[in-house]
Amino acid sequence: MTDAVLQKTIFLRATPETVWDYLTEPDRLAEWFHKPERRLAEGQKLEMFGTTSSDLLIWGEVRQARRPEYLEYTFTVKPMGDAVSVVRWTLEPVSGGTRLGLVHEGLPQGAEAFGLILALDNGWDEHFGKMRTALHETVDA
Repeated sequence: MTDAVLQKTIFLRATPETVWDYLTEPDRLAEWFHKPERRLAEGQKLEMFGTTSSDLLIWGEVRQARRPEYLEYTFTVKPMGDAVSVVRWTLEPVSGGTRLGLVHEGLPQGAEAFGLILALDNGWDEHFGKMRTALHETVDA
């Protein structure tokens, strides 16, 4: 059986530096994802809070942060139990903007975990849509 790994790619009409801010700056993250208390930085704890509930939703550690090309952190949510997954972001300049790639691996495996995989897959799609809207409104303004 192949491990369940989520992979997503979107194109954004913004420079990698601008997209980087949307991946690491609290106010920008809050526009499309969840809000940390401080900027994501290598070696720091990752804690993302609900923008309306203020509940801790995601936790882990920022492993690598190479502005504006690569961000990696461990990622755990309550439904994962003790499992720790890894999220890797790659930012590549392209003509007219940035190609943003996401790989989310190390997720719980097996039929019993498939509902969680589907929920995370759908969640990333929704968050990417919100990111595109927030970022393009800023860039096009």
